[in-house]
Amino acid sequence: MHTIPLVATTRGYQDSAYLTENVHMGSVAVVDAGGRLLWSAGDPAWLTFTRSSLKPFQALPFILDGGLDRFGLSRDELALLCASHSGEEKHVRVVRTILGKIGLDEQHLECGCQVPLYYDAVNLPPPADQRWSALHHNCSGKHSGFLAWCRLHGAPTARYVDPRHPLQQAIRTRLAEAAGLPAQALACGIDGCSAPNYALPLSRLAHLYARLAQGERDGRLGAAFGPLFDAMTARPDLVSGEERSDLHLMTAGRGDWVCKIGADGVQAIGVRSAGLGIAIKIADGGSRALHPATYRVLDQLGLLDEHARAVLERYRQPPIKNARGTVAGDIRPLFELTRARLS
Repeated sequence: MHTIPLVATTRGYQDSAYLTENVHMGSVAVVDAGGRLLWSAGDPAWLTFTRSSLKPFQALPFILDGGLDRFGLSRDELALLCASHSGEEKHVRVVRTILGKIGLDEQHLECGCQVPLYYDAVNLPPPADQRWSALHHNCSGKHSGFLAWCRLHGAPTARYVDPRHPLQQAIRTRLAEAAGLPAQALACGIDGCSAPNYALPLSRLAHLYARLAQGERDGRLGAAFGPLFDAMTARPDLVSGEERSDLHLMTAGRGDWVCKIGADGVQAIGVRSAGLGIAIKIADGGSRALHPATYRVLDQLGLLDEHARAVLERYRQPPIKNARGTVAGDIRPLFELTRARLS
């Protein structure tokens, strides 16, 4: 693993030079739809747990096995299968609808329970008297899709997150095929929602998103990538949530960018018009470094028009403020992408 300094935090007074206080290391990979590395920073082959950026690809077995038609899932419901949602009412409502269509309820979800991400996103304290359920977990849409696969195949709905369950074996096989890696070579870990998660070289994750962005035009998986791209780009508010970065990114891309963040400093983006896939990983897992790094990559690749710059300005070089609201420093990118030598 050869990471480089990607982002620094600074501290000082506005009328004097800011000094670097912290440095966040990381790596970036940018590939084309054929998987060729075009640009990088740090180590583009870094083996990285994909976390929630994997969600569209965890839905592959369900889609390819005809699950959308079997249960009549809508575009919005497919978007929730790919979501790290904020637990807003619209998110919870769609998850309930999916579960209803497959004849199950929230008691079958094995993702656990958490305070909705909405409150952190909008900087509000959660209500003290509110009780949360598994429906509010940011991964409940993905887990409803897991259960839908089980119902489609008559597989047990209990312990569907066990790596030995037929569902998880199907996901591993489909992911390996899509990534062009042997299934037995995929490093596996337990994600925050208890489901198996896989580590991929950063450039392979970028390639998956380059292909996802091509949608139905992908030569091997267009039948799944088409609906996935359409759902995610049509309803980024369902994939993400109010004041969340994936919503801002896909709004900036105006239907051309498909984006998915992952916990602990992972961001993946596919750009349809440019035929590009981008994957970014912050070594210490810090999201405050991830967003300025993402802006910097998009800017250096020439992907930011006036509209995108306006939507994403908050991420370019965000200020650091103290408890009184005084600007104490900022968060700034340090790196330049290096062009790969193409043979």
